[in-house]
Parts: sequence; C-alpha cells; structure tokens
Amino acid sequence: MDGVIPSSISNCSRLTYLGIQQNEFRGIVPDSLGNLRSLECLGLTANNLQADSSLRFITSLTNCRNLRDLWISQNPLNGILPSSIGNLSTTLRDFQASNCKLKGRIPKEIGNLSQLMKLELWGNDLNGFIPSTIRGLEQLQGLYLQRNKIEGSIPEGLCQMQNLMDLYLGQNYLRGPIPECLGSVTSLRNIFVGFNRLTSTIPTNVWNLKDLLRLDVSSNHLNGSLPLEMGNLQAITLLDLSNNDLMGEIPKSAGGLLALTNLSLANNKFEGPIPEPMGRMLSLVLLDLSHNRLSKEIPKSFETLKYLKDFNVSFNELSGEIPTSGPFRNFTG
Repeated sequence: MDGVIPSSISNCSRLTYLGIQQNEFRGIVPDSLGNLRSLECLGLTANNLQADSSLRFITSLTNCRNLRDLWISQNPLNGILPSSIGNLSTTLRDFQASNCKLKGRIPKEIGNLSQLMKLELWGNDLNGFIPSTIRGLEQLQGLYLQRNKIEGSIPEGLCQMQNLMDLYLGQNYLRGPIPECLGSVTSLRNIFVGFNRLTSTIPTNVWNLKDLLRLDVSSNHLNGSLPLEMGNLQAITLLDLSNNDLMGEIPKSAGGLLALTNLSLANNKFEGPIPEPMGRMLSLVLLDLSHNRLSKEIPKSFETLKYLKDFNVSFNELSGEIPTSGPFRNFTG
C-alpha cells in the first residue's frame, strides 16, 4: 500500500488506533492527526514519511490526552525533537523514533513523561548531552540511545530508574566514568555502553547484579583489574570487555559463570595463566582472549567445552601443548 496520509482522517474523531506501518506512505505527516482526540495508539513505523524541521505534528499530538503508544521509527523525518514533547499525554508508555534522521539535542522536557516505559531514539544524529531531567522517567524499563552522537557523561539520574531493564548507550561520544550507583539498579538485565570514550574502572557493585544477562563495555578506555566478585554474575550470557586497558590476572571465579555463552577479553593487558576453572563454563560458544599478555598453557579442562565454536588466544605469551580433544578436534590453526 502506498500514498499519503489524508488530512481528512481527522474527521474520525473517535478513532483510538491508527496503524500505517511497513508501507510506502510518503509525504508530510499531517498536523491534523492532533484532532484525533481519542487516539490511544499511533503507529507509522517503516514508511517514507517526512515532516517539517520542527516536527510540528508531534506538537499537534499533545491534544491526544489518551495517547499511550507513539511509533514513528524508520521514517526520514529529518527534524529536531520539539520541546513540546514534554506536553504529550501523561499516559504515554512507549515512544519509538529510531532511524528517523533526527538532529539536535534531546529536549530536557522529555523528563515530564513520567509514565514512559520505553524510549527508543537509536540510530539518529542526536548530539549534546543526555539531559539530567531524564531522572523523571521513573517508570522507564528500556532506554535505547545507541548509534547517535551524544556526548558528555552518563547521568547519575539513571540510577533513580529502579525499573530499568535495558540500557543501550553504545556507539556515542560519552566520556567519564560509568556511574558507581548503576550497580544499585537491580532490575538491569542488559547494559550496552561499548564504543564510547568512557574512562576509570568498571564500578565494583556492577559485579553484584546477579540477574544481569548481558554486559558490553567494549572499546572504551576503562582500566583496573577484574575482582573476584566477577563470579557473582550467575545469569550472564554475554560479557564483552574487549578493547580497553584492563590488566591483572583473570580471576578464577570467572569459571563460575556457567550461563555465559560469549566472553571477550581481547585487546587488554591481562597477564598470568588462563584459569583452569574456566573449563567449567560449559555454555561457552565464543571465547576471545587474544592480544593480551597471558602465559603458560591452554588449560586441559577446555576440552570439556563441547559448544565452543570460536576460540582465539592469539598474540599472547602462551606455551606448551594445545589440547587435542573436545572442540579442539575441529579447530583450524
């Protein structure tokens, strides 16, 4: 289906759901959508819709006081989020505007959306800082700001979001430390802050997030060593610490991460032997320890890692014989 959204649609004043998704609709999103005062869900995802630079149609939607879901991702809107976004319905739960060529800053008024549970703005050209007012989104469960040009620090206000499960801030220009208080957000399941310019150490209490499933802090400037508490991440399935300045020995407690499928510690300054207990990590599919200063032999216990498909320990100082049983039967040089 293709065409344009007719302005006459505003005559359907009792309409509660309008979904025009994954079609070939084009042209300007009409301001008359704001006349649909009973509207609860507006889905315009994956079309070829455009807007004026001020995204005036968002301002018009402030008339829709029952709006719960606003989905406008994957449209070439090519505009700036207006401050009027903070005047959208207090019932708004889900706002998705990813891959829309959005520019400018995230308006501070976004903190007014106190009932918002999901905010997706990834894959745009947003710059400036994450506004400190974001702490007002106390019901937020998912924050997706990856693949933008956002700078500044990770605001400590995120730690007030005690329902936050997904934190995606990767591929931006963020600097400074990972907030220590982030480890107090026990609801967190996924933390992706890779490919930024973060410094300092990984906060100690992050290792106490026993329900964390995935942690990616790769490609930053993090330093320090890994603590024994690393073994507390009993539920974790992906751990990517690669491309940092981490050092010291890999703690033996890493062998207790029995649910882990992907582990990358590559391109750091780890030294000492590869811990024998890592052979207990029976779920491992990918293990990359390359480009470190690891010494001694590859543990014989690794022969029990029957699911291991990708194994890289190149560019270290290892010696001794390579194991021959288990997954090593099928590995190439």
